Amino acid sequence: MNGRSSPGAEGGAGVKGGHPLLTAGVTALAPAIWGSTYLVTTEFLPPDRPLLATTVRALPAGLILLPFTRVLPTRSWLWRALVLGTLNIGAFNFLLFVAAYRLPGGVAAMIMAVQPMIVLILAALLIGDRIRPVHAAACALGAGGVVLLVFKGTAAPDFVGVAAALAAAASMAVGITLTKLWGRPHGVGLLPFTGWQLTAGGLVSLPFTLFIEGLPSSVTGTNIIGFGYLISLGAVLSYVLWFRGIERLPALAVAFLALVSPVVATLLGYLFLHQTLSTPQLLGILVILTAVLLAQPRPGRPSPTTAPAPNPPVRPGRQEGRNGRPR
Repeated sequence: MNGRSSPGAEGGAGVKGGHPLLTAGVTALAPAIWGSTYLVTTEFLPPDRPLLATTVRALPAGLILLPFTRVLPTRSWLWRALVLGTLNIGAFNFLLFVAAYRLPGGVAAMIMAVQPMIVLILAALLIGDRIRPVHAAACALGAGGVVLLVFKGTAAPDFVGVAAALAAAASMAVGITLTKLWGRPHGVGLLPFTGWQLTAGGLVSLPFTLFIEGLPSSVTGTNIIGFGYLISLGAVLSYVLWFRGIERLPALAVAFLALVSPVVATLLGYLFLHQTLSTPQLLGILVILTAVLLAQPRPGRPSPTTAPAPNPPVRPGRQEGRNGRPR
């Protein structure tokens, strides 16, 4: 096992394996699960413990995956795993919670909608993906859809909150792009690769949890159910699907799938928390889904070079037998 990426995990715009829309649908399950995190946090977890939720979700999930795979990063991949785990999990979740606590309503979600635009630029610069007009249109639609979905007209700007939301968007955008660019090292499967990042992200957030929030004085059975959900579905399953999608889809397509999260959060709030769902919000959901579909790759036509070659002509005076050999 060395520091080079495996051939099947190289960065680029191509779609590797399977129908692209099917791959996108499977990948979208990850942000859909993350969209349920708000409901789980408010109903099952200890109050005002965002850092604890981040650490408990990431670190145990990573430690669960590592013993099953028994593959640790080599020296050349230690720093990459730390960088990816910090960007994709540790720093992203920490910054997101800071923004959510300091900004009113859905302002943080609106700011986070700039993430696909950042990925669009980074993918063009680092990976070489082409910027197409449909991509720019999808970015505009996605941002507009999030505004319709979450904006309630009560914004009170907070510099720290706005900065944290922008930093969270940039963290995930850079994480997606670098994960696509670096791929996976040779001989390392998807499970250990995910375990590396979850463990790294959990270790990064652990000191903040201990020194800023501290540990809760008591944990109820309801809390244990909530933490179990975050670890199993909210981390192990969702991040495996997420990194699988980054590996197989263009970086921009994956970035747009993250917009599924506020849609699911809004629908769950309507179904279980008796929150209202207005006409602008329904329109916002439709606009977001349209943007997500526009950003996804389409199945390409088979290349002429892959078409089966015609049968070679039979030389005069020679006939072929039933087994195809001349006789």
